[in-house]
Amino acid sequence: MKYAILGDIHANLEALTAVLADAKEQGVTHYACVGDVVGYNANPVECVNLIRELSPTVVRGNHDHYCSHDDNLSGFHPLAADAVDWTRKQLPEEMRLYLRKLKLVAMIESFTLVHSTLDMPEMWGYVFDKLEAEAHFHYQTTAICFFGHTHVPLAFEKADGVRCGLYTRIQVTRGKKYFINVGSVGQPRDGDPRASYAIYDMIRNQVELRRVAYDFRITQKKILDAGLPGRVAARLAVGR
Repeated sequence: MKYAILGDIHANLEALTAVLADAKEQGVTHYACVGDVVGYNANPVECVNLIRELSPTVVRGNHDHYCSHDDNLSGFHPLAADAVDWTRKQLPEEMRLYLRKLKLVAMIESFTLVHSTLDMPEMWGYVFDKLEAEAHFHYQTTAICFFGHTHVPLAFEKADGVRCGLYTRIQVTRGKKYFINVGSVGQPRDGDPRASYAIYDMIRNQVELRRVAYDFRITQKKILDAGLPGRVAARLAVGR
């Protein structure tokens, strides 16, 4: 059984389409998503529809939450707030209801999904270092937990202590716990503009990070044509 673990799609239809094509080529049999299907980019409706067609388990990300609720955005970064406000106007009520009903945490087979952290998933905390991961590990009961939110594919391993780093392939070892960020399909921020996702091969007990090139210029044009912030378009070319 092979799972494609997607995250931070952010309404980037071109990146999502490329990732799904790659996943099919890799023999993926199941799909899961660590949240933020919408936000920032210009195809929220199309991306939600495409994800729903896969029938995956999806957890709610902060953009999924704010784009489907009418919460005040005063604490949001202005760039993100503009994108959220625009996205709210694009989503039909039925789609907003779907996003609102997504759980913050989900368990599949023998692994867990969360957008941010298991200690306080509703607070949307960012995990970049071992200290932040340590707080999360106290709440992780499965060997593997996949997450997103930072758009940076880092892996944390806990045995006697906590180790962290970038990864290409992880061999899952009995007796250890893993907190694995799958990067971002639609808006990478690690300096690599290619779409990012992970494949979890449950037979081989391996997690592989996949990078997929796509024509981000099409996405950029859609962003600008929609009147979304130009910086959202510009960052796609540099993965920042």
